[in-house]
Amino acid sequence: MFRINNTFVGILHTLPLLLGLAAVGVSAYIRVHGDCQKVLQYPLLFSGLFVSVVSALGLVGALCRVNAALYLYLIVTFFVILAFASFTLVALFVVNKGNAPHRASRVGFTVRDFSPWLRHYVSDDHIWEDTKRCFLQARICHGLAVGANNVSLVFKHSTTTQFGCCKPPEQCGFKLNGTLWEAPKAGAAVDDSDCRVWSNREEKMCLDCDSCKGGVLAGVRKQWRDVSILNACVVVVLTIIYVFACYAIRNNRLEYSKYTAQRNMRMRKLTSIHD
Repeated sequence: MFRINNTFVGILHTLPLLLGLAAVGVSAYIRVHGDCQKVLQYPLLFSGLFVSVVSALGLVGALCRVNAALYLYLIVTFFVILAFASFTLVALFVVNKGNAPHRASRVGFTVRDFSPWLRHYVSDDHIWEDTKRCFLQARICHGLAVGANNVSLVFKHSTTTQFGCCKPPEQCGFKLNGTLWEAPKAGAAVDDSDCRVWSNREEKMCLDCDSCKGGVLAGVRKQWRDVSILNACVVVVLTIIYVFACYAIRNNRLEYSKYTAQRNMRMRKLTSIHD
């Protein structure tokens, strides 16, 4: 019974171990092949490494019957569960806080729609210049050649970043003339700085617009929301394994008690024979 139980617990520990290694792999992929918003690179890297190490510790303790390793695993895992749960709650609160957190992305976003915590991704001029440089190198607007007949179809399938950075904001009332956006003869429909910033040149377009930064933040918010859901799943898995690890310690104790009792019995028999 002991071997079956502890083997089962050991197998359970391979799940978070594999998940942790997968997170490290995804982090490496984001670094090499990811887009210009690599906000999840380091969270995935550090959490993946930590979960992998802790899971390996529990795996050794369960399969090799090392109670010291299991005790250390339980202590560390308890704080890991607390940290992941706290991070998930805070992240969900932060990413959903704002003036219009559920506003449809096809309408467009502005920076003020998001929480101050998210705004730091675009508020620093130096960081934003690096982001724009990355956009230009990636040519995010290059594949969005539009005409009056297909503009709605093209931007229907675009990312929030492309929607905010590669076309004039909806409120400006610009119309397509061939493949160029033109302001109404009476001027922009609203007095908005984004309407004045817009340019048809691919290297400029609306990369300096507030709507572009809002589109970027919408993508960042989605990434943080996804990682929060993933963290919640990890918390559930770790909690279940934590409970089974407690049973593994109990199994180790029972096995040790059984071994001690058998050894004492053999000693008493040897003593009685010598007497």
